[in-house]
Amino acid sequence: MTEQSSMHAYLNWTKQRIDEMDATLAALETKGSQLKAESQVKADQLVTDLKKRRDEFQATVKAQLEAADATVRANKAQLEAQWPSFEAQVKAYFETVGKHAEQQQAAFRDIAATQVEAWQKAADEFRDSAAKIAAARRSDLDAALEQMKIGAAQAEAHFQKLKQAGGESWTALSAALAESRKAFDRATQQAWDAFKRAAPPGL
Repeated sequence: MTEQSSMHAYLNWTKQRIDEMDATLAALETKGSQLKAESQVKADQLVTDLKKRRDEFQATVKAQLEAADATVRANKAQLEAQWPSFEAQVKAYFETVGKHAEQQQAAFRDIAATQVEAWQKAADEFRDSAAKIAAARRSDLDAALEQMKIGAAQAEAHFQKLKQAGGESWTALSAALAESRKAFDRATQQAWDAFKRAAPPGL
């Protein structure tokens, strides 16, 4: 959460600075047209230099965000490669030590509850972020949010069915969790892609 908060703070900071640069340039250009001829040339050159600095600032922000995005994708791929070994160890545990159906069901209930909570939390975070987008850009965001809510409800209903059945093997339970996890990853990616498309230009 600290990294996410830091990223949001960084994005807010850069947006504020770029907005301030744009406002400064707009004010200088408006007032610059009222200057005397010899001052006008100097003012135009200064405004051109300021635009160049603003453009460099924006390019640096964009490059940093792209690098951060690439790093996040690489890290996620690395972590995804580690996930199957964790799942294999859980399966091995249930095949050797925890063959009791009650223990499997208890573990499944806890993991399923965690996944449902993740769905709900992601939907809440997305809703909060989407609320900041102008109403004209909201239709894609609302559709993505609705899809996340539907996905969460479907996952919860599927988990409830499996809990009530009670006799499912760990393989079946873990398959349900993996299916939900994949759906969650797709839904959150689609939601944040929609958010990126709807976000104001420049960030």
